[in-house]
Amino acid sequence: MRRCIGDPSGPVIEVRDLAKSFDGRLVLDGINFSVCRGSVFSIMGGSGCGKTTLLRHLIGIIRPDSGQVLVNGADITKFGEAEMEGYRKSFGMLFQMGALMNSLSVRDNIALPLREHTQLDEKIIGVIVKMKLELVGLRDFEHLRPSQLSGGMQKRVALARAIALDPEIVFYDEPTSGLDPVVTGVIGQLIHDLSSRIGITSVVVTHDVKSAFQISDRMIVLYRGKVIAEGTPGDIQNSGDPLVRQFIEGRPDGPIPLRQSSRDYLEDLLDME
Repeated sequence: MRRCIGDPSGPVIEVRDLAKSFDGRLVLDGINFSVCRGSVFSIMGGSGCGKTTLLRHLIGIIRPDSGQVLVNGADITKFGEAEMEGYRKSFGMLFQMGALMNSLSVRDNIALPLREHTQLDEKIIGVIVKMKLELVGLRDFEHLRPSQLSGGMQKRVALARAIALDPEIVFYDEPTSGLDPVVTGVIGQLIHDLSSRIGITSVVVTHDVKSAFQISDRMIVLYRGKVIAEGTPGDIQNSGDPLVRQFIEGRPDGPIPLRQSSRDYLEDLLDME
């Protein structure tokens, strides 16, 4: 497992031998990787490869059957409810669909975590909201509702909310899903800037190969619950693994099958009698 060169405190996140099954189906099968502090780390793979399940382990929503998720050296899989609540306050989360509240203004959406988790005066909260909106280039839009914004602008507001509490880590679930190429580039640049300029550690779950190659310091590729490739974008682009090549090139023909059923077709039909 790669250590983080130049960082005596080691990686901010380490995943060790993580395994999880649902109804007898192995979804994560011995996952290992580490994320260096202040870097952009992408988790890539096709639909059903285990990306979302892995993300849920990283944010403490579900617990593994075996293995560890170490954050700053502490195994969050062993946390009790109080410890887990404290951990969840320490990171930001950008959801795939933004998850903004349409009944609230942009300002109030970003202020929500500050009001819930701090005792700050409203004037201070207002200043923080303006600072976060400035970071994502939307300072003039604080009085609008999310429904009045484009999809890309909503994603940027959601990102401003995700960093409202100045988290050490931000997790991103398909941050460029459904966005046009220009807005995808804007979101990617924001993720990169948050890491390079502010030192936020970014963990990006995505199947957007082009964007991941542009913003990532390191990445892994998942297939059927296993890490089949790990390294820099250059390492992945130069991989000779047929599975990796089919995924990054988007080819329909190759070792990754269209059909994902684990049972024989005829056997499945006969079981219906």
